Amino acid sequence: MDSYRFILSGGGTGGHIYPAIAIANELKKRYPTAEILFVGAKDRMEMEKVPLAGYAIEGLWISGLQRKLTLKNLMFPLKLISSLMKANKIISRFKPHAVIGTGGFASGPLLRVASGRDIPCLLQEQNSYAGITNKWLKDRVAKICVAYDGMDRFFPKSKIIKTGNPVRGDLVMINENRDGAMEFFGLDKNRKTLLVLGGSLGSRRINQLIEKELPFFEKLEIQLLWQCGKLYFETYKKYDSKRVKVFDFLNRMDFAYAAADVVISRAGAGSVSELCIVGKPVLFIPSPNVAEDHQTKNAQAVVAENAAMMLAESQLDTEFESVFGSLFNSREKQALLAGNIKRLARPQATEHIVDEIEKMLD
Repeated sequence: MDSYRFILSGGGTGGHIYPAIAIANELKKRYPTAEILFVGAKDRMEMEKVPLAGYAIEGLWISGLQRKLTLKNLMFPLKLISSLMKANKIISRFKPHAVIGTGGFASGPLLRVASGRDIPCLLQEQNSYAGITNKWLKDRVAKICVAYDGMDRFFPKSKIIKTGNPVRGDLVMINENRDGAMEFFGLDKNRKTLLVLGGSLGSRRINQLIEKELPFFEKLEIQLLWQCGKLYFETYKKYDSKRVKVFDFLNRMDFAYAAADVVISRAGAGSVSELCIVGKPVLFIPSPNVAEDHQTKNAQAVVAENAAMMLAESQLDTEFESVFGSLFNSREKQALLAGNIKRLARPQATEHIVDEIEKMLD
């Protein structure tokens, strides 16, 4: 039987959306006539990114709880009830054979309803510190696919399968695309390229750093691919030039990685997994504004393998130029880090997750 119906839910950031899209692509490859539906949160980036990947999506009126008392928090019970009712209608109409959640608030109501109807459900947790939605659902799902050891702190040990994080399939052979990537972005093939990634929504602190260090990069004769984020694009687009290419969002990440000689990146789980696959020298600047400082833990796990460098935000003003300069000016260091990070990759993660979904269909 290949006429299965699958619902995937996850969103809010690229870290939840792109794993879901990767899983959907693998399901479609195995079951070409399968029907696939995404469910996300209205007004979040999945409502734009999922249709671009070729899939239908429906939105729930849901958002997360804020850390302080706000109008949004007062609205949360109403939003949750509304989302549970709509999730119930979606499940009744679509009749999925399996439901997959990759984190983000929209997946909570959907998997709550699906599991209540005994529909097989699987969670995929990207981070070393589990998200609130996945922790809420842990007792209701059949399996939980993770990328880090020690996740039995959050989830029942009997349900955990270590698969790694799904990544986009177009990243595996990126180095063969270098010439095409340079042409795509209008870059000089004779200059080294720095790729700057502040996460799918952008990073104010990294953007401030890059703005401040533009003369330093010019002195090193570096050209930049700078993803500043939609929230910050109006502020930084003035720097777009022959040597500095500024984007709100990079839709062709395969080309972006292919063009890069060195990468500066946040340390969200999805970014770390992709950077392991592409095998480029990386300087991580973890976001300190996340639960349990999990980005720092993600980065430290890679640094411990001598596979990347890391700077805390508090070190940027005093140490950035010396640390980045030592990496950029040493081919040996770049080659060592690139080789070591590549060894940490789990390129078959998506296939292993879909293997687990298939077992639930038996």
